[in-house]
Amino acid sequence: MATFLRIPPEQVPPETLAALLEEYASRDGTDYGEREVPLAEKREDLARGLARGELDLLFDSDSDSWDIVSREQARDLLGASP
Repeated sequence: MATFLRIPPEQVPPETLAALLEEYASRDGTDYGEREVPLAEKREDLARGLARGELDLLFDSDSDSWDIVSREQARDLLGASP
């Protein structure tokens, strides 16, 4: 079973957070819609979502991987209010 940890974005060095947002925004399957969204816009949307608390940055210590998920999904994965 996965062991998830919520990582507060403000505790991540800015360069690292920028790299994480870039990597996430460029993942396959992240572009759904009628128009193509520029990578910079995707990164900014993710950063805003994290800043507003709508999204959470989670680290899976079992697989040594990370993900950005909705606050609701994070609660389900963490099993409690983060």
